[in-house]
This record gives sequence, structure tokens and C-alpha cells, in this order.
Amino acid sequence: MAQEAQRIPVAMGHIEGVPLLGSTCDAWDSIYNFQARGDDILIATFPKSGTTWMQEIVDLILQEGDAQKGRRAPTYIKVPFIDLVPPKPRPIGVELAQTMKSPRVLKTHLPINLLPPSFWEKNVKAVYVARNAKDCMVSYYYFHKMNKMLPPPGTWENYFSAFLSGDVPWGSWFDHVIGWGKAMDKHQILFIFYEDMIEDPMREIRKVMKFLGKDLSDEVLENIKYHTSFQAMKENPMTNNSTISNAVMDQTISPFIRKGTVGDWKTHFSVAQNIIFDEEYKKKMEGSGLNFRTEL
Repeated sequence: MAQEAQRIPVAMGHIEGVPLLGSTCDAWDSIYNFQARGDDILIATFPKSGTTWMQEIVDLILQEGDAQKGRRAPTYIKVPFIDLVPPKPRPIGVELAQTMKSPRVLKTHLPINLLPPSFWEKNVKAVYVARNAKDCMVSYYYFHKMNKMLPPPGTWENYFSAFLSGDVPWGSWFDHVIGWGKAMDKHQILFIFYEDMIEDPMREIRKVMKFLGKDLSDEVLENIKYHTSFQAMKENPMTNNSTISNAVMDQTISPFIRKGTVGDWKTHFSVAQNIIFDEEYKKKMEGSGLNFRTEL
């Protein structure tokens, strides 16, 4: 806890009732007015849902499995995070994106109602990755502990309540997955479950490839699967965020690529918390048509 005690407070704000980092709120006009291009590929997720994993998969599909090209820069440079205002000297996501040649791969954690409208005006393809809320909560808790751009999480009990009520950066997990899920009818959105990626990465990589209109050999797909495995990404400095200073992300507290499993919530949730969570989940998710697995 000593390490957490020294943290500088992080300002939070709200846009249309959704809690966001203060720095994001301050730059909201340039984020919301971001100009998408027709051949952009958007990766959208609630935080800690397999975002970096999908960014690497999409990038390697576009690079036709060439791992050398995949390592040309850290993920956060290759794939601009449009709703982030990182510490200087890193440029803000929208500015980084503007300097890039097409086709761009872009990342967002925004709920669908806050997404810059130009994405839909340009009919951009979006890959949405969703992870079961219990594992997502545990992963986000550890991310809050190590990432000084986020507010400290406090105790696990406090964080549990904050997550459940949507009082965390980027808001309610429930609103996020339901909002993006409903939009599948109207837009070009491929909805992928994190648990399906863990269960059969090859099958899900193939889905993404087809969605992006590519046709790669099984050999190339095997190569992509290998280079986007948990172990490979944990060891790859371009994906494991080891290029980010400890002053921003302290990986001695918790590694950025931590476990990558399904069911870690069982070692964190008390029996009482699990009952509270399941009741809230049933209330919020009824009729959503989305079926999440909390174990494999």
C-alpha cells in the first residue's frame, strides 16, 4: 500500500453521465469531432476485455502474419487510443491517428453513445471484444493498482461496489456491452467474446480475418495465433507495455499482461459478493440476448 499512498490524485469528470478521466473530458471536443476514414478498423472494448490481444490480432492480419512488421512499434503507437490523453510527451490519441496513413487501426473504450459520430457516417468496421464482468472487474482492479493514470482502486470491497454501480472510468460494464450489442443490427460490428478467444483462438482469429475481408493461409493464421498467445505477448516488449515508464505503469505492483484466464474471479469474490453480483447481473442483463461464460 505504501506505493499506492504516494500517488498523485487523478481528476475524474463526466460526459453525458459517464465517468471519464478528467484529461479526456478536457479534450472532449477534439475527441468527439474526430474524423474517421472509411477504411479505418475500430477495436472497441470495455477496459480489460482483451483489447491489446485483439489489437495485435488485427494488426498481424493486416501485416499478413509478418511478426517483424508487427514489432515495428509498441501497440499503443501502432493503434492510437482515441479517447486517451497520455502523459506528455506522448501525443493524444486523436492527434496520433491524424498523422497515420490508411488503413488505420484505432482503439476506444467509449460506450457506443459517446463514440464520435464520424465512425458511423463513414460506416467503419468495428471489432467489439466483450469479457465476462466478473473477470473483467478483477482485472480492472489490478490495473487500477498499477496504472497511475487511473484513480487508485481502494480496497477490493470498495472497488467491487464501484464497478457494480458503474462508478469507474468508462462507466458501467452493463451499459457498455448492452449498448454495443444492440448496435450490431445497425452497423458493421463483429462481436467477439474473450472467453471464445481463450477456448479456440484459431476459430476467432478466422472470424476476424473474414470480417476484415482477408484470406490468409492456415500457416499464416497459425503464425498469428502463436505470436498473439499469452506467453508471446507477455514476453514481447512491443505488447507488454514495458516501454512505458514505471512512473506511469508500475509493473512491480501488477504486470500489465497479468493472467489472461477465465475464472480468476473465484479467487477474489466472497460468497456474499457473488450472490450480490449475480442478482444485479440478472436484473441488468435480462433480455439483452448476450450470454457470457464465467468459466470454461
